[in-house]
Amino acid sequence: MKAIAVKPGQKNSVHLRDVPKPKVSDIPNVRGVLVKVLKVALDGTDRDIDKGEYGNAPAGDDYLIIGHESFGIVEEVGPNVKEVKKGDFVVATVRRPGKGFYDTLGMQDLTSDDVYYERGINLLHGFFTEYYVEAPDYLVVVPDEFAELGVMTEPVSIATKAFEHTIDIQRRMGIWRPKRAAVIGAGPLGMLTAWKFRLERLDTSVFSLEPPDHFKAKLLGEIDAHYYCATQDPIQKIADKLGDFDIVMEASGYAPNVVDACHAVSKNGVVILSSVTPKEMKVEVPVSQINMDFVLGNKIMFGTVNASYHHFSLSVKDIGYGMQLYTGWMEKLITHTLNGLDQYEKAMYLLNNSGKENALKIVIKVADHK
Repeated sequence: MKAIAVKPGQKNSVHLRDVPKPKVSDIPNVRGVLVKVLKVALDGTDRDIDKGEYGNAPAGDDYLIIGHESFGIVEEVGPNVKEVKKGDFVVATVRRPGKGFYDTLGMQDLTSDDVYYERGINLLHGFFTEYYVEAPDYLVVVPDEFAELGVMTEPVSIATKAFEHTIDIQRRMGIWRPKRAAVIGAGPLGMLTAWKFRLERLDTSVFSLEPPDHFKAKLLGEIDAHYYCATQDPIQKIADKLGDFDIVMEASGYAPNVVDACHAVSKNGVVILSSVTPKEMKVEVPVSQINMDFVLGNKIMFGTVNASYHHFSLSVKDIGYGMQLYTGWMEKLITHTLNGLDQYEKAMYLLNNSGKENALKIVIKVADHK
């Protein structure tokens, strides 16, 4: 079968290759589930992997099949599989357990191991292929009615997890009722986080580099979120004018924005760090001021990466609620749908030139489920 892969560590190595088709017997205890891949979406992680900045091949291979935002249909199950059945639409979680304590509890997104395993990213092949085999423990069933948006489950799970962890952390307050939230960055995750905040009825503002008349700003207006061009109205200016934000999600990938987030969050508020910033970037930071503000203001800052099975399941529910509250909105985030794995070069071009091409979410349709 065909697969889209890279040579980890080599820049611009993405290519189409033939790989063996997996079998349900590949999973121990006859617990295999063969999934026919229908759609896979790309994000910045795939771009960084193709740049050679990220990713490692599985043991014994010199290539890595990329793709971690999947959507497929169950084609065959092993005799010991009861959780899913043939014909179910499914999404696969990304991270797999290591040896740490939290890994043994099914919370591998919180692993304390230095070595971690992520399908399509690190040490495990991903989903940019025609079929994959997985244990049912890592498959989330998606209702038939959500089929067109099933491929969005993984990125939604990141926003879902970030909000749930914020609420869990803030139980320290006894009673905490956030009113205003901000998102820095209007990429796919930033847009979906704004959508999640609006589902939670928060007054939401998004700060990014696009001009005020950009299509992203118009999309945010459709869910009654505010958009600010960061070069004209930076977050600190708006915070000084309208008041600090109870929650600030940094999702831009630009290190200086972390400092801005710290300055714009309210007393007793929370800063969420969700983007991976370049290691070589150095920023002059007023550490003493930030430290004083966080100490005297009882502020919290935490990082979040990946999501657990629990958050994937919650994200399916969020998508269902969002389809009712903001009908047709999420579909507009998928700006480009390409047909067939052989369109990988165009997909990577769009990913690397997203600003010029007005590309937000890029999806490759691998197969039709009919």
